[in-house]
Amino acid sequence: MQEYSLQDVAKHSSPKDGWIIVDASVYDVSKFYDLHPGGSGVLNPYLGGKKDATEDFFGLHRSSVLKKYARLKIGTIKGKKPQYALPEVGTLSVVPGGEPAWLTQDYKSPYFDDSHRRLQKEVRKFFDEHVRDEAQRHEPLGKRPSNALAELMGQDGINLNAMRMGPGKHLYGRKLPGGVKPEEFTYFHELVVAQELTRIGAPGYMGGLQSGMVIGAPPLLNDAFTTEEVRRKVLPEILDGKKFIALAISEAFVGSDVRGMRTWAKKRPDGSYVVNGQKKWITGGMYADYFMTGVRTSETGLTMMLIPNSDSVDLKPIKTAYSAAAGTALVTFEDAIVPAEYVMGKENEGLKVILANFIHERWVICCRMARYSRLIYEECMKWVSLRKAFGKPLSDQPVIREKLGAMLANVDAGQAYLEHLTYQMCNMTYAQQAKNLAGPMAALKWFLSRSATKIADDAVQMFGGRGITVGGMGVLIEQFNRTFKFDSILGGSEEVLLDLSARQALKKMPKAAL
Repeated sequence: MQEYSLQDVAKHSSPKDGWIIVDASVYDVSKFYDLHPGGSGVLNPYLGGKKDATEDFFGLHRSSVLKKYARLKIGTIKGKKPQYALPEVGTLSVVPGGEPAWLTQDYKSPYFDDSHRRLQKEVRKFFDEHVRDEAQRHEPLGKRPSNALAELMGQDGINLNAMRMGPGKHLYGRKLPGGVKPEEFTYFHELVVAQELTRIGAPGYMGGLQSGMVIGAPPLLNDAFTTEEVRRKVLPEILDGKKFIALAISEAFVGSDVRGMRTWAKKRPDGSYVVNGQKKWITGGMYADYFMTGVRTSETGLTMMLIPNSDSVDLKPIKTAYSAAAGTALVTFEDAIVPAEYVMGKENEGLKVILANFIHERWVICCRMARYSRLIYEECMKWVSLRKAFGKPLSDQPVIREKLGAMLANVDAGQAYLEHLTYQMCNMTYAQQAKNLAGPMAALKWFLSRSATKIADDAVQMFGGRGITVGGMGVLIEQFNRTFKFDSILGGSEEVLLDLSARQALKKMPKAAL
């Protein structure tokens, strides 16, 4: 790359022959002058290097803009070094607190080892190279994640779809990134994958990117709920990204109270079932080939069934604060036929299947909430270090530092709580998890949800108008403020879960302690 002096740059100061300086680099904006989104006149003060554009540029743009227009860069300024560390693909954040402590050089963890670090490095590189750009394009357009990406994530050697389903036999025989062996894969490895995906910061798109699989396919992995024949028939195409599944529990009259569902399945003489009813707010429903569905099979009994998409299943998109990329759907079953072998578990014992699935579902939501909040903290740290108000960086204001301190305290506390419960999951059977972790997991989800409420509010206050503007510098802040309540509702609302936490604790309260 050629080096230029300030005198060289000064010779190019007209709109038709204009150079500007941004962070010790020289950009030829001659052909870009009339195309600048903010208007051509915005560039005038900087043409020919009359004013170094660095500070003003980073006060208005994300660093990704420099990468987007890298073709305009023609050289560097002699004797000057860049001041701003631009993020490289696959690298760790340099922002203090921008990564969970276990990923930083100065901290130790009893939970993570070299296999987790190798996996994290490979997974981050994949998401940065193959997912981030598509996510940022599709999120505002409401466009579904591409089938090609879903299949790429299912390829052997990548196997991100399979890893998002947690540890188990479904990983055996598959080659995992970072040299991780299927038999050593634990919930901590899954946590790494879930949190790295969250970093792309496109919540609706993430909802459409096989989230339905994560919460809908677990019953297919459980020997107590399905047969090997059904598993071999359905699961491989889902894990390979060629077929899609959604969890269908919620109804217009049923949210956290799953016992109140009104979708009915009637048994036919040949042992199959005919299903009628509606499911609402089904994430990924618009893309699903299968629906893992809760139905009523008696006045008091619920059953979980795998219902294939067919002409008897009607799908309508539901508009929400999420991006339509999530594929949120109203699903109507009209005499949908379900083969007997597609019953998960036993008839009228579906509540066992639903409750067994809740621990993992809520844990995945907690993984996402903890990492998304950290991403927002990182964005705020960057912003207050760049933005000036009243002649000083925002970070010089004590009220701003108080907000940042509170953010980091909540983010680190939530991550530590999450890692503690993850360790318990790694050392408990499903039955033990249901007995011991339902309440603590509910409490963790409440804590992360309440923390996110404060973080969203403070982040918008720090970003000001940019925090409520779609796109631009505050794109992640606006998205977070608009969508963080989804995780407060999905998997059980705050109030219901906190009550569950208290009830489970009270159930174990010994009389001798009174």
